Amino acid sequence: MFRAALRTQQQATRAVGRRNASTVAVQNLEGRWKTLSTAEQNTIAKQLEEVQKADWKAISADEKKAAYYIAFGAHGPREPLTGPNHTSKVVGGTIAVLAVSGALFAFIRSQGKETPMTVNKEWEAATNEYLKSQNSNPISGISSEGYKGTGYVVSK
Repeated sequence: MFRAALRTQQQATRAVGRRNASTVAVQNLEGRWKTLSTAEQNTIAKQLEEVQKADWKAISADEKKAAYYIAFGAHGPREPLTGPNHTSKVVGGTIAVLAVSGALFAFIRSQGKETPMTVNKEWEAATNEYLKSQNSNPISGISSEGYKGTGYVVSK
């Protein structure tokens, strides 16, 4: 009888000792997780798995938070790819690229020559006459019978 009571007391002492060590290991786990080695992370995860097999009413709040963080926290593949102010950086970069491209377009337009000599009414009318003489597009185009379009005359 005495041995059974002693054994029960020793087991309870070991369980309390493990519980205290586990609680110390999981305090502020979110802040320390990245600094822990992979072996330490695995050890803590296994300890928490064992603790979760017991009664959930007996698990401390720190252990519950640590278990939740290990399962669903922002670490590993769930770590966010974007940081703070990412949206403002993207919007600012987009506006900057649009401003530079608009300025480049305006500069090129200001340095460009006048319209080419082929973009005037006389040249386009001469093109129409040449295409008629060559019988170009005789089915539905400029050389067809009864054609009433303007042909290649597009300038005013």
